[in-house]
Amino acid sequence: MAKKSPENASPVAQFEQSLESLEQLVEQMETGELSLEASLSAYERGVGLYRQCQQALEQAELRVRLLSDPAQPEASEPFDPPSHDG
Repeated sequence: MAKKSPENASPVAQFEQSLESLEQLVEQMETGELSLEASLSAYERGVGLYRQCQQALEQAELRVRLLSDPAQPEASEPFDPPSHDG
């Protein structure tokens, strides 16, 4: 079986790389040193990266639901992290 190249990897596998790229892009934009054209281009790229990250998270959540209850993944409860109040 052939190895998957980074371009063909699943969104879940590329999540960390996409998130890191998005964070770097945000840092560049926050400096305020980009031209308008460069800012628009960076924004477009950022939206694409955001969508990739969102898709990866949705796929990861589905995989967790399938592992939790393969017979009824839609019946599982959404994950709510514990609050750290108090």
